[in-house]
Amino acid sequence: MKQLFAITFFLLSGLLLGQDKYNYVHFDKLTEIEGTEYVIATIENRGKMVETKEKYLLFINTTNRETKQIDFHREAYIGEIKQIKIDSLEINVIVLSARTIDLNQKKGIDWEDPTQIIILSTDGKEKTQLTEDKFFVRTWTVNKESGAIVVTGHYDTNGNNKYDKTDKNEILIYDLKTLKLVTRI
Repeated sequence: MKQLFAITFFLLSGLLLGQDKYNYVHFDKLTEIEGTEYVIATIENRGKMVETKEKYLLFINTTNRETKQIDFHREAYIGEIKQIKIDSLEINVIVLSARTIDLNQKKGIDWEDPTQIIILSTDGKEKTQLTEDKFFVRTWTVNKESGAIVVTGHYDTNGNNKYDKTDKNEILIYDLKTLKLVTRI
């Protein structure tokens, strides 16, 4: 009976000590938004067991200290954050490349899922996903003369979650002023 009590005691104490008592905040990147009073912080809240609890971008107004939080799925991968500022065309936006959906619905968001292009306002109050969920973004660039963002990638037309000959490759051109698709090539 003493052995059973001792085993139960050690198991119970081990389980209690393994519980999440604290969350750990990880600041990944800080990005200044040129020409504004804002800075973007990339933040992950993790539990004691290194599991990500939540992931978000925090837009911080460095003048009045107000913040705006843009939430993402806890498994999302936030890639490049880049400001596109074209004064002559009155364009000032944040372009974000990120994996935010589990397209194959297998094991959560991973490297087999598509990258999307998301446009954010410089204060974080507006968020627009440019590319479709099922479009796998490869590369993108901005033409500063026309204010267009050119995106290359493919659709997984056969649904096998692999890039192969049967997939439909496209070049998409969006207007950064209207955030609308202009053409497909």
